[in-house]
Parts: sequence; structure tokens; C-alpha cells
Amino acid sequence: MASSGLKLYWCAKTRAFRIAWLLEELGQPYDREVVDIRVPAAERPAHFLAVSPMGKVPALVDGEAHLTDSGAICIWLAERFPGAGLAPPAGTPARARWLQWVLYTNTVVEPSMAEKFAGLESRPTSYGWGSFDLMLATFRKQLAAGPWILGEAFSSADVLMGTSALYLSQFGLVKGDAVLDAYVARCQARPAFQRAAAFDA
Repeated sequence: MASSGLKLYWCAKTRAFRIAWLLEELGQPYDREVVDIRVPAAERPAHFLAVSPMGKVPALVDGEAHLTDSGAICIWLAERFPGAGLAPPAGTPARARWLQWVLYTNTVVEPSMAEKFAGLESRPTSYGWGSFDLMLATFRKQLAAGPWILGEAFSSADVLMGTSALYLSQFGLVKGDAVLDAYVARCQARPAFQRAAAFDA
């Protein structure tokens, strides 16, 4: 796609896939620059580190705006391009639910996955994310409302939660889960997901 001022710093098989998928959903032209985050930080381009001081991807440049957190990028882009319909209108109850689920991956899913990988003792009253089991139960319950995380409407929250469900399966943390597997299949059927997956491969 031709440049529109949007630039994604990206590396295959990383969290940057989420934002590549989101940008494909938006249908906005953007540039994608490959950065190998698996090499030492000293070998990464200085202009990339100026945008992402921690040397992490995804990193997004939108004119003067620089963002490196997946949740923040999802919120920014949904608000930046409201015509894409990837977020409910501001000030509505649906908007509150959207914000809750846009942030759920980074604040609940990923910490609980780290808990599981590390074999930490479950402490749902102490950990901010609750527990791995509580995270899964809450995730499944939300999906009962409809095909997408907010019900009938696909939103940028599904980009984060859909990839979360995919990673839970890929990393062997959840196996044979009918609810999450069906959700992943719906995400993977989206043309934008398939376009991002094609170059991520």
C-alpha cells in the first residue's frame, strides 16, 4: 500500500501481528518496516529505537504520534478512523465495554499466561489479573453474548482478544476449548486476518 503517514515497525511471529491485522481491517494505506527484535538492541536501527525506546514491536508512527503498546495502538487507530466502525461511540455503555476488553489482553490475559508458564501459585485476591482460571472463565463468559467480544459487532478489541485466544492454543495453555477455538476460527476467516497472516508467514 502507498504511504499515508502510518508506519508500522514489525517483526514476524511477534505481537506486531495484532496491529498488522488491525491496519488491514482499517483499509488504510500504511508502510511496514521490518525490524529484527531478536538481534541485540545495539544492532537495531536508531530511528526505530527513537520511536520504541525499549526496542519492542509493535511500534506505530502516525505523523507526530508514536505508540508502542498494543492496547494504546488499538484505541488510537479506532478513534483516528471512526468510519471503520471498530469502536462504539464515545460516551455509550458499549464504549465502556470496548475499553474494558481492549485493555484485557495486556492487563489480564498476558500476566495470567506468565503466571501459568512460571508455575506461580494462584492468588486471585492478590494478583491484579486475578488468576489464569478466572481469566479464562471471564473470557468464555463474555463470548457467550455473541460471535464477537462485544456481541454482534466486530471491534478492535477482537484483534487483541482473538490473537490472545490463538496464542493460548498455540502455546498449549488451552486445548480443545470449543468456545475459544470457534472464536479463533471466526477471526481467522476474516480477510484482513488472512492478509496479515500471509506476510507474517
